[in-house]
Amino acid sequence: MKFVIAATLAASAAAFAPSKVAQTSTALNAFESELGAQPPLGFYDPLGLLDGVDQARFDRLRYVELKHGRISQLAFLGQITTRAGVYLPGDIDTAGTSFDSIPNGWAAVSAIPQAGLLQIIAFVGALELAVMKDVTGEGEFVGDFRNGYIDFGWDDFDEETKLQKRAIELNNGRAAMMGILGLMVHEEIVPLGYDPDLPIIGHLV
Repeated sequence: MKFVIAATLAASAAAFAPSKVAQTSTALNAFESELGAQPPLGFYDPLGLLDGVDQARFDRLRYVELKHGRISQLAFLGQITTRAGVYLPGDIDTAGTSFDSIPNGWAAVSAIPQAGLLQIIAFVGALELAVMKDVTGEGEFVGDFRNGYIDFGWDDFDEETKLQKRAIELNNGRAAMMGILGLMVHEEIVPLGYDPDLPIIGHLV
């Protein structure tokens, strides 16, 4: 399970990191001006995932990257929030298991009651199947899930500002994928004998 999550995060982040100068195929050149190919690295595809692909395939990979980035931002924020001692009030079940008694990191998975885990899975499934998608077909770009409802002033931005904000989200998502992956790896490193007094790593227990 942990390996699958780590491999997924790593692959999605690497897919759009900028391309070797030596790569000169027409397919790669076609994506050099896409959002996310920006300084200092420019276009970067070290694994060759975009070799010979069409726009539809690129859009699919970008969709996956955005989704993983958004999930990772929530995951990283959840990590630093609970580790700072901020929890929901009350209990997680009728047996009296309080939210603040749930441990941090991987340990939380086994501490949450089974019914709670099933509710989380059901909620995520509902979001995936019915909410976090372009239901109405009104999306302006890959990952636009407003569906004619949520706007927050987006339509009032000029095109340059829209591109800037999309680039910020993309970069924050990439950083969050590396961040949450780092936290997960460090949490598993500590029991292997690393000094618990090390900053950050030593306190992930």
